[in-house]
Amino acid sequence: MSRLIIYPDDAPDTKLLDTGAPAAIAEALRPLGVRFERWDAPVTPPKEAEAEAVLDAYRPYLDGLMGETGAGSADVVRLNAQTPNLPAIREKFLSEHTHDEDEVRFFVHGRGTFVLHLGGRVYSVLCTQGDLISVPAGVPHWFDAGLSPDVVALRVFTDMTGWIAHYTGDGIARRFPAELPA
Repeated sequence: MSRLIIYPDDAPDTKLLDTGAPAAIAEALRPLGVRFERWDAPVTPPKEAEAEAVLDAYRPYLDGLMGETGAGSADVVRLNAQTPNLPAIREKFLSEHTHDEDEVRFFVHGRGTFVLHLGGRVYSVLCTQGDLISVPAGVPHWFDAGLSPDVVALRVFTDMTGWIAHYTGDGIARRFPAELPA
């Protein structure tokens, strides 16, 4: 189940909002410029499906999104126990960073938490199968798929060079829960 928890950025034990309702999540994130929505595909490909089959299953959504945003490419990313250098990859994602373009992800399988840091607040957004999130360019955030990830996601890029992070150097990610909320 998707979930949004909002904290003051100086009080990781204080919840200002905690909701699992997708409409409420989208409404709370909209003023920040964050897009959150659910996609229902007629068929969900198996976890082991080839990348092209996964892309084809969501092609109508991808074509619409890419046409709307001007994005130029989409690919499939998998994080699981077999991912080479998994601890180093997780550590890279757990450090607060920004991007020069929107970070757009759609969760085909599994779950992961995008944590945004804006306006004195921390927005922890647990995304699950069927969730699309688009974090605007320049928004400080980090990502956690947990110690034992099992995620298949679509990534959508405008810049064809792919995922490029600009680390903020702020240690805030260490002060907030690193594991996925229950």
